Amino acid sequence: MDQCRLIELPPHHDVRGNLSVIEGGVHIPFDIKRVYYLYDVPGGSARAGHGHIELQQLFVAMSGSFDVIVDDGYERKKFQLNRSYYGLYVPGMMWREVENFSSGAVCVVLASTLYDPKDYYHDYDEFVAAAHQPK
Repeated sequence: MDQCRLIELPPHHDVRGNLSVIEGGVHIPFDIKRVYYLYDVPGGSARAGHGHIELQQLFVAMSGSFDVIVDDGYERKKFQLNRSYYGLYVPGMMWREVENFSSGAVCVVLASTLYDPKDYYHDYDEFVAAAHQPK
């Protein structure tokens, strides 16, 4: 669980507007293979609700706010994201849920791998059983 952490994305302030940079392997601990984003999420809806075996991700609130709940099969932790210059790093073998989207929220996710359905756990009990297996 300690590997899940907020990472400051170096902000560059300017009177014309601010800019932040994310370089794979520099600002985050993986090379970026895929980018996707969530938007127009209806109030009260939740996204994700699955685990990954290998996939590492960085969640960023580009606009608005939302909560990311991470779970390693032993404990759960909630992070509120509401600043575009912070990202939440989530390593592999972690269950994740995204909820509590504010109006107009945009969640950008940087991923370490291309989409692979074999990397997913969709059943929480199966995820917990795998997380409790000796390594």
